[in-house]
Amino acid sequence: MQIIPSGHILGARIEGIDLQNPLSAADNRTILRALGEHGVLCFPRQTLDVDAFARFGNGFGGLEINVANMFHEPNHPEVMILSNIRKDGKPIGLGDAGQGWHTDMSYSQRIALSTILHAQDVPQRDGVPVGNTEFRNMRAAYADLPAEIATKIEGRTATHDFNKFWEEMRARPGNTRPPLTEAQRKRKPPVSHPIAYTHPIVGEKVLYCTIGYVTHIDGMEPAESAALLDFFYKHQDQDKYLYTHRWTKGDVLMWDNIGTTHNAIPDYGDIPRYMRRVQVLADYDYAAMLA
Repeated sequence: MQIIPSGHILGARIEGIDLQNPLSAADNRTILRALGEHGVLCFPRQTLDVDAFARFGNGFGGLEINVANMFHEPNHPEVMILSNIRKDGKPIGLGDAGQGWHTDMSYSQRIALSTILHAQDVPQRDGVPVGNTEFRNMRAAYADLPAEIATKIEGRTATHDFNKFWEEMRARPGNTRPPLTEAQRKRKPPVSHPIAYTHPIVGEKVLYCTIGYVTHIDGMEPAESAALLDFFYKHQDQDKYLYTHRWTKGDVLMWDNIGTTHNAIPDYGDIPRYMRRVQVLADYDYAAMLA
């Protein structure tokens, strides 16, 4: 296995490994360390099937079944389909997934360690890939906070709500997402997480507070909460934290869902795009895995 850093604030390419085959514990340790160090890992030219894809993700944590519980591969409810393709007039996947800055599963009590996508069909325009994915380094964003802000948020939590992002997506022109049912809302009620979150792999703090799901800072007056959140969103929006992955068919992209935030660029229109996705829960003993 070769780990080739991107040379940017995030990102590395992993060569010399076939994810169709079961990985050893040593392989998983190497990948886990690389995830903590580089934040976004690309395994290019992978042809793994759905079983192998799910097995790879499961090597790092339990796999979540999305609360919407739709658009998944047959017999694999944990493998979601992200696609704009329609068959017989009906969508085969979630067509607007990830569009807008957010951190997957921050709305859940058990947050995600990682999201993993496998590119089955990558849109291109004039030979150039479109539909790329942007990331921001939230470990670096926390490290750069003014000392008085870092002190102010120590021990504080923010509320994350799944329905916030869902409704914002529904409000976009042409969006066809249905509203969440009462049962779905009850399965994913608002939750609170530390704003300065200690990363389970690297042991450093990250700014776990992104615009997608956060509604307010707990125990803070509304005006003060809104002002501080606005500061966080502008702070993390600086170009120095930005990294963009340009997709190629066969890429398996694995990213750190605690130390980064991401945004899928919706610039491909009706050009076919098809991704498989698993979300890896942060529920393993990572200190033991890395020992």
